Amino acid sequence: MRLIDVKAFLDFDAGKSGLEAQLLVEFGGAKLAEIAYAILSHCWGAPKDEVQYTEMVSLTNMDALARNKIQRRSGYLKIRKSCELALEDHLDWLWVDTCCIDRRGSAELSEAINSMYVWYANSDRCYAFLHDTEALCASHRPRRQVYRWFSRGWTLQELIAPVNVHFLNQKWEYIGDKQGCAPSLSVITRISVDVLEEGLGRTSPSVAQIMSWAADRTTAREEDRAYSMLGLLGVHMPILYGEGKNAFLRLQLEVIRTVNDQSIFAWGSTMNHGWSSSFLADDLSQFRDCSTVENTDRDKFHRILGKSLSKRAFRRVASAEERNRTFAVTNDGIHIWLPLRLHQRSTGSEIFSATLSCYDSQKGSEAMIIFIQKYNSNYSRLFRAPLPADDEGKQPVKFQSVLLPYRKSIHRKVRGPLSPQARCNFS
Repeated sequence: MRLIDVKAFLDFDAGKSGLEAQLLVEFGGAKLAEIAYAILSHCWGAPKDEVQYTEMVSLTNMDALARNKIQRRSGYLKIRKSCELALEDHLDWLWVDTCCIDRRGSAELSEAINSMYVWYANSDRCYAFLHDTEALCASHRPRRQVYRWFSRGWTLQELIAPVNVHFLNQKWEYIGDKQGCAPSLSVITRISVDVLEEGLGRTSPSVAQIMSWAADRTTAREEDRAYSMLGLLGVHMPILYGEGKNAFLRLQLEVIRTVNDQSIFAWGSTMNHGWSSSFLADDLSQFRDCSTVENTDRDKFHRILGKSLSKRAFRRVASAEERNRTFAVTNDGIHIWLPLRLHQRSTGSEIFSATLSCYDSQKGSEAMIIFIQKYNSNYSRLFRAPLPADDEGKQPVKFQSVLLPYRKSIHRKVRGPLSPQARCNFS
């Protein structure tokens, strides 16, 4: 982790030191664990307005004219103001993403993205700079306006991970902290007050909940919508810019490999029409209505099922409970055991309801249901309840092994901005 030496930077900025000044210092391992540092959370401006790593390391050696041009940038002002705040808070080191990561190498960028949540979590103070408000209170916002900081993908983990987040307005005036503003922040972000006050470690929100917080957030690059979720979901994966939406698919598959959380299938629960050949979501926005979806532990899942099943059916499901605790990714789909009830049968086709080990706390304690259509040997996800059959209530719940597809036709995926078919539409 590369950090700015706060005193060295401010001395150089004030003209008190020259070529000998070392503005950036790299730490790792046990030494990094001993360092107390501040960290900046902000929205990037245009690249020409920010100070990049190469400019930061050469700042002491460049001629006065070039240095003065950099010092007039808004990005330089953010670094200087953050250093001044860190000095006031008796912190000698500062991390700023614009100038502390050497983006020329993919290996360093990948390491930084996979480490960023931990870096924010381990900071002693996070300065959240709201550049588009003059408000004197972080929770105050004009009607119909959301500050840009709350709409960006990367700032989600920058809000949740650090314990101490101080909000600053465009004049760099302190306007509140995360704990004091938690109720208002919860309204803005859909993140529960418990998570804002205590963090992810103590609250353990479901995968679907975490995804829902990012549903309306945006990033400059499509892949970053997925990459910005790595730390929040506790997973790591290689960074492959150019893969487009495949990044979000890889993210979900990595989550499945890491945790047993069936809420990852709860997306689209409020949709009432259509179907999907994939049981994983195409986009974070499809989790928008999952902010109150909670995971269930084994005993709670049994209690929920016990309310709607006969004693015989419940014993059948409970006896196979160990199978419910694991599911795995294969090249042919996601292998999972689910409690299924048959709703409709026609030539070559069957429609089942599947009970997930999660529930929507806003709607009660009943387990969430998704609908699955089996056509020959292929499964698809339905977003509408089938018409009730005459014998529907008599159909038993069976714990069955299914292979849920997660990838749509790979032959339709063409890398690059436009497929040949799309280009034809513009000719």
